[in-house]
Amino acid sequence: MNRLHTRVVGRGPDLVLLHGWGMNESVWSVILPRLSGLYRVTLVELPGHGNSGCHPDQDTLASWAEACLDVAPRKADWLGWSLGGLVAVQAGLDAPCRIRKLVLVNSSPKFVKEASWPHAVEESVLRQFSSALKKNPGQTLNRFLSLQVRGDDSARMTLRLLREDVARRPDPKLLALEQGLALLLTVDLRNRLTDLRCPSLWLLGERDTLVPAAIADDLARISAPGVKVRILEGCAHALFISHPAECLSALHEFIGGEQ
Repeated sequence: MNRLHTRVVGRGPDLVLLHGWGMNESVWSVILPRLSGLYRVTLVELPGHGNSGCHPDQDTLASWAEACLDVAPRKADWLGWSLGGLVAVQAGLDAPCRIRKLVLVNSSPKFVKEASWPHAVEESVLRQFSSALKKNPGQTLNRFLSLQVRGDDSARMTLRLLREDVARRPDPKLLALEQGLALLLTVDLRNRLTDLRCPSLWLLGERDTLVPAAIADDLARISAPGVKVRILEGCAHALFISHPAECLSALHEFIGGEQ
């Protein structure tokens, strides 16, 4: 398997950042200056994203988590956004001794809606993205960026910053985009959340249309006791860009205690 691209900045307790589908390490540009003043931050680019390679056989959540664990510090707090949150949860399940605390930002153990899981994305929406990818990857990614900011207090500014950040790094590989969408469509970790041994915080945006804030009660119901769920007001799917101060405050409050 290809070794993932990483970049390490700052000094302090180790913190690993995992971006979402179709993105890259540049999406952290708004909060990275503050984070690197307090933590030793390892920016990991998911398989086939940014400068990371990918492989046809690297198509399971476990293989993505393993690739991230291979380049991560031996012991760290992990923050995963959206698809990156799924990868972070899998890493926590597979290597509990490696992760102190988990922060899952705008993420879910299951992204597709069903009768028993109503606060999620319609399967048809993700299927349409999968079909559109084959015809026009660039247009499909641009549409996805627009969905991420819908309803946000700072939607226009957030969309501009997202587009600028994504453009700073190489385009994601089509294979990786297809693999990532397949994970979003098929992965269901709901029954595994009680197996997590590390403390976790689910950080949600009040106006997120991809991971609706109404999922908060569902997460509290199926997670282990002591799991924290927090909703930030006025935020959509990229809250660390649109509301960085509130995001950083929640992050520091959760992982800033004894390491």
